[in-house]
Amino acid sequence: MARIAGVDLPRNKRMEVALTYIYGIGRSSSRKILRQANVDLDRKSDDTSDEEIVRIRQVIDASHKVEGDLRRDVAGSIKRLMDIGSYRGLRHRRNLPVRGQRTHTNARTRKGPRRTVAGKKPPPGKK
Repeated sequence: MARIAGVDLPRNKRMEVALTYIYGIGRSSSRKILRQANVDLDRKSDDTSDEEIVRIRQVIDASHKVEGDLRRDVAGSIKRLMDIGSYRGLRHRRNLPVRGQRTHTNARTRKGPRRTVAGKKPPPGKK
């Protein structure tokens, strides 16, 4: 099992897909990395040789920010927005949608399960 950037790549998947298990690498950047490392996109992760994995590691280290460093940068950017008191920072602080979505209905992913309000009238037709 190959281990790159602190992540065990899944067994028996194409390298193009297996690299996407690393935080910060998507499909297109995985293709670029494999082309630079001169590794076949369709090769299974089990079948890659150690020297190919070393080449992939070198390309990722040289030109991509992944896993812990990237997570730290994203968290730092969000913290900066919250510290300067920007609108986006306030939305992060209140755990509400940041990108302009409506919250009157929906937004359940950010807001969590509904909290029923005491004393609210039942809808018409129900008693």
